[in-house]
Amino acid sequence: MKKTFLIFTLLGLLLTRSMAQVVPPTGQTYSFTLQDCINYAYEHQDTVINARLDIKSADYRVKEIIGGGLPQVDGSALFQDYLKIPTNLLPGEFFGQPGTFIPVKFGVKYQSNLSLDVSQIIFDGSYIIGLKARSTYKELSQRNYVRTRINTNTNVTKAYYQVLVSNEQIKLLDANLNQLKQQLDQTTAQNKQGFVEKIDVDRLAYQYNALQTNRENVIRLLVLNYQLLKFQMGMPINENLTLRDKLADVKLEESAADLNSDTTVYKNRVEYSLFETQVKLNQFEVLRGKAAFLPSLKAIGNFTSSYQNNTFGSLYSNNFPASYVGLRLTVPIFNGFQRTNQLRQTQITLQKSQNDLYRVKDALNLQAASAKVMFYNGMQTLNSQRRNQELAREVLRVTKIKYQQGVGSSIEVTQAQTALEDADNKYIQGLYDALVSKVDLDKAYGRIQ
Repeated sequence: MKKTFLIFTLLGLLLTRSMAQVVPPTGQTYSFTLQDCINYAYEHQDTVINARLDIKSADYRVKEIIGGGLPQVDGSALFQDYLKIPTNLLPGEFFGQPGTFIPVKFGVKYQSNLSLDVSQIIFDGSYIIGLKARSTYKELSQRNYVRTRINTNTNVTKAYYQVLVSNEQIKLLDANLNQLKQQLDQTTAQNKQGFVEKIDVDRLAYQYNALQTNRENVIRLLVLNYQLLKFQMGMPINENLTLRDKLADVKLEESAADLNSDTTVYKNRVEYSLFETQVKLNQFEVLRGKAAFLPSLKAIGNFTSSYQNNTFGSLYSNNFPASYVGLRLTVPIFNGFQRTNQLRQTQITLQKSQNDLYRVKDALNLQAASAKVMFYNGMQTLNSQRRNQELAREVLRVTKIKYQQGVGSSIEVTQAQTALEDADNKYIQGLYDALVSKVDLDKAYGRIQ
């Protein structure tokens, strides 16, 4: 009995372990670098998955095009029950009754045909153009996939930086709260000893409460920023995510290296390649429209088994087979100018895509120049805000010393504290703007692939 219980216990443990390996855990904790988040998004983000499926769909589309030139075989079956056999009128001369018509029924009550049709393209201009365009069609889906990956990379990176900046903002708020709490405790003690007025305590308490509320708001926004990051990654919201990278790991200065001002930046962008591919496809469409004016030639064949009888039970006892092979030449002559108008439409579409290709060069170059200026401006603003932050911190330190020595007022301390908080907020905003401009710069110069 004990052995049986032990066996079932072991089986239960094995089943539990195997199920744990199959079913993904919920609420799993991930510790990711920025690159880990990007790689996760490449595998789980819906837009990337759909773009990858588009490549598979393009593969099947290419196979469909190729299949049009392979032998086409169709089978058919027919059964007919003539409730009333058709009647034909024959001249009476055949029956010795000139000047009259004699009704005669031809055929049998039951008929059945089994047929097999075979055709093979020998020459078709549209099919030949389709074969030439198949690689370009697949290339379009692949470049769309690359563009989707770049956009996903950009969105994930910006969301990742937003979380890092929010964490930095909380650190600054904590530092301000700690020093403000010490000052509040010290001023409260001095007030009890009669050295300072109650209004000085109230000013600091008001400032401390406002700063504490601001911190709580930032924490709630941080939770939302984490959710946004997981959304951009395609990660379920209930999963736990921690970030391993720090702001110190982001080398903003390195982004300014190798920035050129030539007019060939657009060549690094996948968007330009997409427009080029679209022009190629439109060129093939024009060729296909012209090929529609050419004759087409097919080899055809047919085999039919015909069964006829007045008795249903004996219908398939008599077989009357027939077969043929041949060639079918189709020469387009006139179809109400439809082919001509279709060709003109595709030519206009080609002209528009060529105009778009020409225009996108300037657009991408302008985007790169704009991103470069925004990055330099962002870096200059960040450095300025960083210096202002240090100055505000020094002003607060000196103001507090003067207040403690009795040569300064509490209002000056409060103003210095407010100035430091304002400098911190501007520094945080400048930091995020610089990080975003770095991402936009990398994208504009084709560094993200």
